[in-house]
Amino acid sequence: MGRIFEKRKHKIFARNARISKAFTKIGKEIAIAVKHGGANPESNQKLRVAIQNAKGINMPKDKVEAAVKRASNKEEKDFQEVVYEGYAPHGVPVLVECATDNPTRTVANIRLIFSKNDGAMGNSGSVSFMFERRGVFKFANGVLNLEELELDLIDAGAEDIDQGEEETIIYTKFTDFGSMQKFLEERKIEATNSELQYIPTTTKDLSEEQQDEVLKLIEALEEDDDVQSVYHNLA
Repeated sequence: MGRIFEKRKHKIFARNARISKAFTKIGKEIAIAVKHGGANPESNQKLRVAIQNAKGINMPKDKVEAAVKRASNKEEKDFQEVVYEGYAPHGVPVLVECATDNPTRTVANIRLIFSKNDGAMGNSGSVSFMFERRGVFKFANGVLNLEELELDLIDAGAEDIDQGEEETIIYTKFTDFGSMQKFLEERKIEATNSELQYIPTTTKDLSEEQQDEVLKLIEALEEDDDVQSVYHNLA
């Protein structure tokens, strides 16, 4: 009975940690959006996207409003968006997206995580050429009527539409992210998440043991407070 209780407690702790990390990530997205475009979502598309993403992860409205209010304070710290590049074990390329108020601290932490997990940081441009920056829009199944909307979505910039069991994902070029966002807003279609991601142009197959070594590094990077997203080309 005690072992079952410990497992449940561990699952609850892990779930709470994931939610906390997700809220922190969205909070930084809101802060960056407000600093760059103001606190009015009507005139700040980046803020509208961040608020919609907050809604997609069930972030309470009062927390969203508090994040906007904090970011509006001129004395509030300003976050910089930085991307670091490197290699995981077995030559797997890794991109690490960060939002930080202290790049010196962040780069030292990221370098240490790579080193401790048999990886290595690279110079700017060392692995980014293996990825393509694309818009990624996620929807709960049933939100989009693809039979009616497919051609309009393509006109708005959709390159690929992936319909899975639980969600539908639309991919656009980097340059078409804004036009797709505008199309969805005009049609009052709500995505659970809209963001620019680094998508690998090729993937790498490894044994299960090798994958575990790579994922150990990925997980360690994701646990860092300054890290927003981690991308790799592990199949």
